[in-house]
Amino acid sequence: MVLLFVNCSKEEAVPVVADFNVEIVSEDYSVPVEAVIVNNTTGADEYEWIFEGATPESSLRRNPGAITYSASGSYIIILRAFNRDGIEDEKQITLDLDAPVIIDFEAVVQDNNFSPVVVNINNKTEGANSYLWTFQGGNPASSSIENPGDITFETPGDHKITLEVGNGRETHTKDTIITVAPDLVTDFEWEVAFQDKDLQVPVTLTMKNQSISATTYQWSFEGGMPATSSDENPQVTFSTEGTHEITLTASNGKKTRSITKTITLVADTNIKVFEDIRFGINTVHNSDVIGSFFSGFTEKTYTNSEINSENGAQIDLVFFGLNADFSFNRFYAPDELEDTTFDPIPNATHTKFINSQELCGCSASLTSAQFDAMIDDSILSGLVITETTGGLQSFNTTTPRVVLFETSDGRKGAVKIKRFVSDGLNSYIETDIKIQKIANN
Repeated sequence: MVLLFVNCSKEEAVPVVADFNVEIVSEDYSVPVEAVIVNNTTGADEYEWIFEGATPESSLRRNPGAITYSASGSYIIILRAFNRDGIEDEKQITLDLDAPVIIDFEAVVQDNNFSPVVVNINNKTEGANSYLWTFQGGNPASSSIENPGDITFETPGDHKITLEVGNGRETHTKDTIITVAPDLVTDFEWEVAFQDKDLQVPVTLTMKNQSISATTYQWSFEGGMPATSSDENPQVTFSTEGTHEITLTASNGKKTRSITKTITLVADTNIKVFEDIRFGINTVHNSDVIGSFFSGFTEKTYTNSEINSENGAQIDLVFFGLNADFSFNRFYAPDELEDTTFDPIPNATHTKFINSQELCGCSASLTSAQFDAMIDDSILSGLVITETTGGLQSFNTTTPRVVLFETSDGRKGAVKIKRFVSDGLNSYIETDIKIQKIANN
């Protein structure tokens, strides 16, 4: 007889251990927040998730993936896990999410940006609970309060204001630049009117204001007209000789500074003096090397190509030299060039000449010694310049020679010919010229 023994065992239930963790994307706890659920549960066949305040709000999947939160606060994530044996387990995690940190502030300059500059700080930051201000070159230099109020900057130049804010888990930084204008400097020069550069009264000056960081100006002109001005760059005329003070007081609303300069003016001689003026013969003039035309107004010699309709009316003297041997030499009226090789001068005027005093048969006379001794226009104003056939004749190379003239507007003058320089086609005469500034008959 065979005996059979059967060993019967009872099946045990599988335990369920609910477990998961949450990974915050980029470690950014400021909403919007994206969280990834990692399920570590064992022994379960079914899952029930509850995501308080999130999207989605729930899930039955083992791995629900990513969920998002759009509002700050504390939120519970609940996981309930089950198996076929009716075993279940539960786990909760609480997430504390922050409001977004929005860093912003205004640095408002009070009054103006001239030193000292006062800047009011208007903090517009949201979501932060810590503040660190740095004021480069400012007073104070730093602050840890939310609204530091007014900051003073005195040193000219750029100054950086930096704000660093945090909420305990993250920090943000923003900066801006405050520019302090250069310190107030009061200074000026002047520009003399072209016809007044000899500083003979009357003299007109145009002020050239070189002040820095100024907004208002007050000028004082001792003996001038006007006597005062508040313009930035005024004009002033002085009619009396001597030393005159010019004072400029500049201000920017915070500082005021003054400076005084002097100008010394001399008596009016009513004469312009030019030395070593060259007049080329016709070939050198027409080839634009040495001019044969001269203007007492512009104080320049002109070659052929330099003449135009604007400066043509200002030409006073025209010298025509025939050749390098100086066999024919004569000053011509600018409007009477038909007998020369020169082109007509646009808008030309008439100047009367006495080329040869010895042939003139007129009363006007001026020696080389008198020319040299002339320091004002007293002799010139007494001359009566009369054109005669003899006086208009060409002259030889005898030096020194004095040629007298009177311009169309009545200015009288004299040319002293000092040298005849023979240099082929580039030959020229060298002269001194004295001419009245304005007609004074």
